[in-house]
Amino acid sequence: HLTDFLNKTDRFAKTIVFCVDQEHASDMRTALNNLNSDLVRQYPDYVCRVTADEGDIGRGHLSRFQDVESRSPVILTTSQLLTTGVDAPTCKNIVIARVVGSLTEFKQIIGRGTRVRDDYGKLWFNIIDYTGSATQRFADPDFDGDPAFISQEEVDAAGKTTNERIIDDGLPPLEGEDKGPIVIDEAPTVEPRKYYFDEGHVEIASHLVYELDPDGKQLRVLKYSDYAAEKVRTLYPSAPELRQKWANPAERSEIIDKLAQRGISFDELAETAKQPDADPFDLLCHIAFNAPLRTRRERAQRLCEERKDFFDQYGPEARAILNELLDKYAEYGTAQFVLPDVLQVPPISERGNVIEIAKMFGGSERLRNAVNHLQTLLYAA
Repeated sequence: HLTDFLNKTDRFAKTIVFCVDQEHASDMRTALNNLNSDLVRQYPDYVCRVTADEGDIGRGHLSRFQDVESRSPVILTTSQLLTTGVDAPTCKNIVIARVVGSLTEFKQIIGRGTRVRDDYGKLWFNIIDYTGSATQRFADPDFDGDPAFISQEEVDAAGKTTNERIIDDGLPPLEGEDKGPIVIDEAPTVEPRKYYFDEGHVEIASHLVYELDPDGKQLRVLKYSDYAAEKVRTLYPSAPELRQKWANPAERSEIIDKLAQRGISFDELAETAKQPDADPFDLLCHIAFNAPLRTRRERAQRLCEERKDFFDQYGPEARAILNELLDKYAEYGTAQFVLPDVLQVPPISERGNVIEIAKMFGGSERLRNAVNHLQTLLYAA
């Protein structure tokens, strides 16, 4: 179906496919390579997988994908690695091939397509949601604006469209016509997701984890929080080591990706622990090392009180933006500030565009350093 869509639109439109896990991303790459063999012969990197396993090779694929002058790679398949912090200005298709678990994750995913490059004809992008879960649960016109066109298709096992319904054609209603609210049909129930690691796999069902051996035989059943604590301690044996890595934005992103590959979700942990206001790092330390819990607002307030020198080195406008970033962290619990995404939402966006905001800090590099330092100081104690 995706190949047919590209054939009908633009086979060289940059596309990111978000898959269930690294294995799924590999299978997706193979299938797309086979279905586009004519272009793969000419462009061997027409479809590439970019996940944690690829290392420097994957980063090379990503760098060429981001380059507006490079024609290939055209399609990237990934699991968690590209949900945040990737600037792909000419990406025209965001393909969701896995269930999206939260509003924050959904906004991070579609953020890969929101870049505008009018000099390259990039003024819009498509969201192709094969699960139906994301667009139905997290559509937010007040934040994202109204989509120009919405259709819903049913496809068979071969990927052929068997039924198509136009939900919103994007045209204004005729005089006297009331289109009513936009309704997208409920997606079918999704089977529990499986995570493969260390030659076994686990399956999340409610708040219990069933751990299986490679032959599918059940080894043990344990609480989700106990399972998460065990995996955190395996990856990071002590709280100081976890804190040191978490304070670095690049290493924090790697931690989040590793935990996601093992089926560990911050939203699920917060729900299990009944701590919706807890900071993600504090939540990990609490379940894994029995460390005391802090709320996000407590961390933000402590930073403001104890590190006034950090804020005083900036002018009033820059300080106001840093304080608004802290407010967003305290309210929504984002594990990582992603530039320029965090600058493009109210109330920060009301202070100007990204270039104008960067000038308040003395340039884009100083802006990036300030935001990274802010996150580091949040976890300094």
